[in-house]
Amino acid sequence: MDNAAIEEMFEGLGPVSIRRMFGGKGIYHQGLIIALDLRDEILLKADEMSAPAFRAAGAVQWSYDGKKGKPVLMPYWSIPNAALDDPDELRDWVRMAFEAALRVNRDT
Repeated sequence: MDNAAIEEMFEGLGPVSIRRMFGGKGIYHQGLIIALDLRDEILLKADEMSAPAFRAAGAVQWSYDGKKGKPVLMPYWSIPNAALDDPDELRDWVRMAFEAALRVNRDT
C-alpha cells in the first residue's frame, strides 16, 4: 500500500509516520507503533484488553511459523471487514490500536 493511502486510512487519528521494516512498513502515531503494512495488508496493534474485540469482530491475528514449526502469535490483527467500508468505524479501530500502544508502552 502506498504511503498516501496509509495516511488517508489513519487520518481520523491524526498524522502518522511510516517507516520501512522487515519487508513491510511500521505505522507510527506520536512516536508509538500502532500498525504494520505487510504484503499490502494493514494490521492493527492490540493488547490483552483490545484483542477480544478484534476476535469478536472476525479479525485475524498475525502469526508466523517459529523455529520448531509452532505458530508465534504477534500483537497485530487484521482490520475487521465492516471497518473497511465505514470510515467512522475504521477510525474507532485505529484509535483502539493507538490506545493499545499507549498501554503497552506504559507497562514496559
